[in-house]
Amino acid sequence: MEARDAELKKELDATLHARKELGEEYESALVDSFLEKVEQRLDGAVDRRVRRQLAEQQMVVARGSRSPQGSSDSFGERFGFGIVSLVLAIPLSAIGGGVADLPGLLVAWAGIVGVNVVQAARNSPNFFTRRRKSSQNSDWEE
Repeated sequence: MEARDAELKKELDATLHARKELGEEYESALVDSFLEKVEQRLDGAVDRRVRRQLAEQQMVVARGSRSPQGSSDSFGERFGFGIVSLVLAIPLSAIGGGVADLPGLLVAWAGIVGVNVVQAARNSPNFFTRRRKSSQNSDWEE
């Protein structure tokens, strides 16, 4: 993102420099040209985001999980939850271990694991169900 900002800043500087050289009569044409470049960049960024979201939704549908319309969960939400969980694990471990030594540390981590299991179960309705063997025999079994 920084490189794009630097490139856009160079474009703006070039436009301002051209305005100084050409005079005020070309100002509107220069501004229009610059705004067109900004609009193209924005359109490109929006297109990339839309394509990425559509690809993510198609993957969800292809995997046979929830439909994207009914899904209130996204990769960003899951990733954020995981990061927050790990960040909060540090002070919770320090507090639990400092107050009650190993039992306190174990209780803190049991809570962290419990919260993450509940979050995983919320995101995946079949999280706690076991895969059952089919009643039909395969070609390998006799």
